[in-house]
Amino acid sequence: MKRDVFQAIADPTRRAILSLIALQPMTPNALTEHFDTSRQAVSKHIKVLTECQLVKQEQSGREIYYHFNPKKMKVIADWLEPFRQLWETRFNQLDAVLNNLKNK
Repeated sequence: MKRDVFQAIADPTRRAILSLIALQPMTPNALTEHFDTSRQAVSKHIKVLTECQLVKQEQSGREIYYHFNPKKMKVIADWLEPFRQLWETRFNQLDAVLNNLKNK
């Protein structure tokens, strides 16, 4: 099944997994400790993240460590950029209006 990064980040558990491994590489068991769900459920989320290339895996002895792939997050950042510019412009306009009201 072909998935994209937006499908991957649509799920709150997958977003939480990304937040955790962005700080440090983690094994599935270490990740499971952060959730009230089974290791199998966490592994399914990791599989989706891996398929979308948001996560890379590295074998170290008997353990598999999952790493955050910031290059794929750029797809999301690029998509969000026009919206960020829009809200920044509107917030700047609001700041100008509030400053004008404050100075009257």
